Amino acid sequence: MLNINQLTITLKDKLILDKLSLEIHPGEIHVIMGPNGSGKSTLAQVLAGNPIYNVSNGFVLFKGENLLNQKPELRSLNGLFLAFQSPVEISGLNNMYFLKSMLNAHRKFKNLSELDSIEFLTLIDLKIEQLKIEKSSLGRNFNNGFSGGEKKMNEMLQILLLEPDLIILDEIDSGLDIDALKLVMFNISSLLKKQKSFIIITHYTKVLEYIQPNFVHILSHGKIVKSGTREIAFQIEQVGYENIH
Repeated sequence: MLNINQLTITLKDKLILDKLSLEIHPGEIHVIMGPNGSGKSTLAQVLAGNPIYNVSNGFVLFKGENLLNQKPELRSLNGLFLAFQSPVEISGLNNMYFLKSMLNAHRKFKNLSELDSIEFLTLIDLKIEQLKIEKSSLGRNFNNGFSGGEKKMNEMLQILLLEPDLIILDEIDSGLDIDALKLVMFNISSLLKKQKSFIIITHYTKVLEYIQPNFVHILSHGKIVKSGTREIAFQIEQVGYENIH
């Protein structure tokens, strides 16, 4: 699904990621943890196509294709999704209109027929029921005035509509209460059955109580310094990052 090889990233001549390599297969969950400033969110932003970062070495293949040569919108259409750490608000853009346009753009790219309003409403009703989202949120402006938790659930709604192949969750647990977090993790499990892959970036072990990742990676100073099972994460909770070897 994803092959990152010796990826080196700089921002304004500052080294952010240092020869990072990572391989993710279909149906796998990879959790990335690390102290603030270690490069976790930078990795997510680079994979999504944020142009402010400079790739000075290495390559990234997504489903066998050179990801770094693709514009952000093409990465999305090809099946990569980034759930932002802080989702943006867009005044004047109706949430329902955005979701319908987003889904139909992806369907058109896949040579599928676009959904009309009735078909979309039938589908969206199923998805908001899965996430127990208030239907009234669909009539509001996109993320405008949403709480942190509402924004994260709106991101999950987009994921359920698109069912992308590689889903990057940048601190999805931030702003969610326990019940909402359980719902998110339950829906992640349902997507895993469809061989979707996940990169989950988090500071906390709470998400690991509800999922069984294939790998937990510790990122420090732009490098993966340790990989293993979720027991690594619980060890960090006890002794901190500095004492992980």
